[in-house]
Amino acid sequence: MTLIAVAVIVGVNSSGWLPARAVAVLDNGAQLAAALAAVATCAWTTRRLTGAERSWRRLMALGMAGWALGQLIWSWYQIFSTEHLPSPSLADFGYLSLPVFALLALLSIAASVPRPAAASPQSRHRDRAVLVLDGLIVVASLLVLSWATVLGAVVEAGAETREAFAVAIAHPITDLVLTAIVVLMFSTRPVPRAYRPQLSLLGLGLVALSLSDCVYAYLVATGAESMSPLANTGFIAGPALIALAGSATVDRQPPEPVPAPRRRADWLHLLVPYVPVIATGLLVVVRALSGHRLSNVEIYVGWLGLGLVVARQMVTLVENTALLARVSEGQQRLAYQAFHDPLTGLANRALFRERLQHAVDRHRLHGQPVALLFVDLDDFKLVNDGLGHAAGDRLLRAVGDRLQGCVRRDDAVARLGGDEFAILLDGDPTVPERVGERIIAALSEPFTVDAHTVRVSASVGVVVPDADEMLTPDSLLRRADAAMYAGKRRGKGLLVRYEAGVSDGSGDPHLPDLLATALTGDPASAGFEVHYQPIVRFEDAATVAVEALARWSHPVAGAVDPDVFVKVAERAGLVANLDDFVLDRACGDAAALAETYGQAIDVHVNVSAGRLGRPELEAALDRALARHGLRPGRLVLEITETSRIVDLTGAAAAARRIRARGVRVALDDFGSGFNALAQLHALPVDVVKLDAALTDIETEPERAEALCRSVLAICAELQVAVVAEGVETVSRAGALARLGCRLGQGYLYGPPRPIQGLTASVG
Repeated sequence: MTLIAVAVIVGVNSSGWLPARAVAVLDNGAQLAAALAAVATCAWTTRRLTGAERSWRRLMALGMAGWALGQLIWSWYQIFSTEHLPSPSLADFGYLSLPVFALLALLSIAASVPRPAAASPQSRHRDRAVLVLDGLIVVASLLVLSWATVLGAVVEAGAETREAFAVAIAHPITDLVLTAIVVLMFSTRPVPRAYRPQLSLLGLGLVALSLSDCVYAYLVATGAESMSPLANTGFIAGPALIALAGSATVDRQPPEPVPAPRRRADWLHLLVPYVPVIATGLLVVVRALSGHRLSNVEIYVGWLGLGLVVARQMVTLVENTALLARVSEGQQRLAYQAFHDPLTGLANRALFRERLQHAVDRHRLHGQPVALLFVDLDDFKLVNDGLGHAAGDRLLRAVGDRLQGCVRRDDAVARLGGDEFAILLDGDPTVPERVGERIIAALSEPFTVDAHTVRVSASVGVVVPDADEMLTPDSLLRRADAAMYAGKRRGKGLLVRYEAGVSDGSGDPHLPDLLATALTGDPASAGFEVHYQPIVRFEDAATVAVEALARWSHPVAGAVDPDVFVKVAERAGLVANLDDFVLDRACGDAAALAETYGQAIDVHVNVSAGRLGRPELEAALDRALARHGLRPGRLVLEITETSRIVDLTGAAAAARRIRARGVRVALDDFGSGFNALAQLHALPVDVVKLDAALTDIETEPERAEALCRSVLAICAELQVAVVAEGVETVSRAGALARLGCRLGQGYLYGPPRPIQGLTASVG
């Protein structure tokens, strides 16, 4: 509507229907009305805005108020006074207040435009300084160009009006600076779409004012007495467009930070201001070669432009220096994060292994002693369960600090994961025991966590290779881990040195190396086999499924307890090899199991919880099913408690993909370890296997029955089958059946046996 009103006023002004005095009244009144409309609109809109959106509108309201004051003084002289308005005058002061406030408003808009997330506050200030310098450089260059071609001759022709012209030319110059800034903001900066309407309207308003100011300066230079109403169109349209800009608001939702400028925008940012500078330089060279002398204006403005270019380059140089400093700082931060534990700040596994490799190389080449300590907190899970994981994290940080206080500055302390730490010592081979004892003593002192006194102990394993032993870093870690585990089995809080006759409880000191060789080669030829334990129906003791369990009898080490080799496999990162071996063998034995029991039965296979969600598990599952032609519905994957599921969302998605194949998913050892109600809620499972601790209803009958009844009720609501583990007596089986549990597994129905030792018991 405002633009329509402007068009009507301009049409009437240019039609010649009204007397000159009436036209002057209408013309000046329209300019004043448009200015007041801009003031009112910008001021009124600020009531519902905050931040930079409010700031730039307030600034434009002040600038347009000054412009309106100048227009009021001008109108008085034009309409009512018989004298000519002097130049300069208070009207000029009012008019020229607009560019000052408009510049501040544009800088405020530039501040409100989202910048790349990496931009610092200092870089944003420099960016606004460069924006102003670019605008001044462009206008100075254009002024020299226009003076050398047209403007200089016009001013020379009207020499008597030079003083008035000096004031008049200030109006379009300041307008052009602002217009150049708007153009540069669009061409060299990523202005979001939501900010473009107000900036476009504001820029068009400044362009309109600049056009009329240019006409006014030309008329002053040529000695004209007045401007035509048509030439005053910009003085009406400009404030009207500024009023529209003030009313155009962005969405109240803060826009997303814009990405870093692309290479094209970077080049525009650098080159656009210099295009008019280059053109001006070429023109000056051509004029000098043709014998034309440079005027004072060309010389002074040229030197001013050169100074602006130098200032601009200085700002750019400072910005580039700051950028390089930020890049260097970012690289150092990334390097630190890549090789340090984010929780404790200690070295992580990758950095520790690198340092361990260097120590092993020095030991092999130069005989330099090396010692490795493996530290594991005892019963740390109780802290997490009792005080929460946040408190557990704070305790781990405190443990890391104490460990660093127990060693020398050059020794390497690392957190390998969870509550496991490793320390690499160089030098005297008698030092490790003293350091280990110092660590045990330091960690036995109570910790204060969240106003709670927490006491922990640690088991420490030490390995010091002989001078003629050529061990790998992995071998050293496995030996230190085995020694630490031996301490845990002897009572915890102990220091054990790895040597002949000391291991993780199996009786063989080389068990970790033997296990690594067996699982990375052919497990079957190294003594691994799969035994099966029946899962029966309580009502008739019929076997409905079997659980596949790994057993290991090494030709040299002899029979190794499953608890031992599974734990060692977990620590050595070999549990995937163990899981895949059992999975493949169980799928291959499915047909023989069906012959043994006279019907197809389900096969349960254990899978480490930490592998759920990893693509290699699903790939191994597909290979086993395809290789042996087993129907997916006959296979149940049991998620064991050997490690905590960190990403429950990703694990749930993986479980859904596995179930989509037709394979069922079970939660093993429910009620102990990490398989709690949170996992039952998050994971789509078909079967829950109750841990023996929950099914022991003979020790505390009332409490145990209440727990079992609650879990059975929950699973019934979720339509999840329940298998009770640890069923060893007839009375326990009967009690569980009375509570509503239909399936059980335990030594009452037989221990795990090789497939040849199974007997049919189908009801």
